[in-house]
Amino acid sequence: MNLDHVTTLEQLRAEVEAFEGCALKRFATQVVFSDGSPDARVVVIGEAPGAQEDVVGKPFVGRSGKLLDKLLAGIGLDRSREGKDGVYITNTVFWRPEDNRTPTPAEIASCRPFLFKHLELLRPEMIVLVGGTAVKSVLQTKEPMSALRRRWLAFDVPGVGAVPLLATFHPAYLLRNPPAMGEAQGDWAMVKAKLGEPRKKGA
Repeated sequence: MNLDHVTTLEQLRAEVEAFEGCALKRFATQVVFSDGSPDARVVVIGEAPGAQEDVVGKPFVGRSGKLLDKLLAGIGLDRSREGKDGVYITNTVFWRPEDNRTPTPAEIASCRPFLFKHLELLRPEMIVLVGGTAVKSVLQTKEPMSALRRRWLAFDVPGVGAVPLLATFHPAYLLRNPPAMGEAQGDWAMVKAKLGEPRKKGA
């Protein structure tokens, strides 16, 4: 898939909406592209839209979304805020899998070029992956979440270079496992700390 002609998020969204190469599109109501500020320093990538996201057309608007907003607020971020101090949210796939199942490797792979183009256009200062599926699909790894959390990884974004990346729990997991909330807050505290570091010259 060649997306070299795409230079804006609006063009990228149009490409996604016209794409017929992902089987998920047959079952979804609409494309769930993104939410938040395109100028944000932080990009959050989740797994896939759920039932409520499919209706609203934005990622993380259900119970998981409310918890994500709470975690973001805890470190001073708000998806409704414009500019660098906001946050940008998207998923590894742009359509809801039927019955909220985990997207297949083939479905994720079909959307991967769009996700990478997304990051190339956004040029984020850091990326946060929420949930095992997002971690495995973006990093192309079989390592468990336990081996990847609590440390910054370097992720190569096309046209940008190495971008700090952090893996953390999906809010849905935290809703099922409340005792893990403290660990998740620790992960997000790492994001806050990095946001407080001096910005690179020219950033």
